[in-house]
Amino acid sequence: MTYCVGILLDQGVVLASDSRTNAGIDRVSTFRKMFTFERPGERFFTLLTAGNLSLTQGVVSLIGEWLESEDPEKDLYAAHSMFNAARIVGRALRTIHKTDAGYLQQHDVDFSASFVLAGQVRGGRLRLFQIYDAGNFIEAMGDTIYFQIGEVKYGKPILDRIVRHDTSLKDAAKCALISFDSTMRSNVSVGPPIDLMIYRRDTLQRAFTIRLEEDDPYWQELREGWGDAIHNAFENVGHDPGWEL
Repeated sequence: MTYCVGILLDQGVVLASDSRTNAGIDRVSTFRKMFTFERPGERFFTLLTAGNLSLTQGVVSLIGEWLESEDPEKDLYAAHSMFNAARIVGRALRTIHKTDAGYLQQHDVDFSASFVLAGQVRGGRLRLFQIYDAGNFIEAMGDTIYFQIGEVKYGKPILDRIVRHDTSLKDAAKCALISFDSTMRSNVSVGPPIDLMIYRRDTLQRAFTIRLEEDDPYWQELREGWGDAIHNAFENVGHDPGWEL
């Protein structure tokens, strides 16, 4: 299983992904699920992946092979807009599906995947997309300012309560990490290392990136502090209802 989240804010975008994959309780591995393509000062893209590992790796590899082709329908470095970039990811996904899906389905292998794409092309605005298994996609806009893929349900409540358009990048990053803690406590198939990226709007180059291991001091402090805060809030919220039990 996987958990990834992308949050679009006035200041920029926060992206985070876990690194755990498993094919059974005794086959747990670590694979990166965050990939960046950039030409500093011209364009910047980051892709988060969830789903069948062979499929997502195939899509990322195909996108890499298409670079420098100068075909705006395939090459991220030639894409005229973020909309065009999202179409390229969708096209790569459909191409891999067309090649491999039938064979894997014959062996009852789940062959589905989803992606979150964030980025900016010079002259355009910062945008965030979620790309579905069929290669179609939606964009974050209006009141929808974040997308999750993978194991989404446990990390959603904290995001809904905290993040707004004007939330700072640091606070959104902290909120994203707390959503990972909530997910990991309820689903052991999601786990560290956690890759975190913070991109500031209009910079058109890689911003802050970090990989948080299980023993990272800040990660440990955040998890312990959040757990204590929840217990304190539970003890202090509400009054005695006076029920006779």
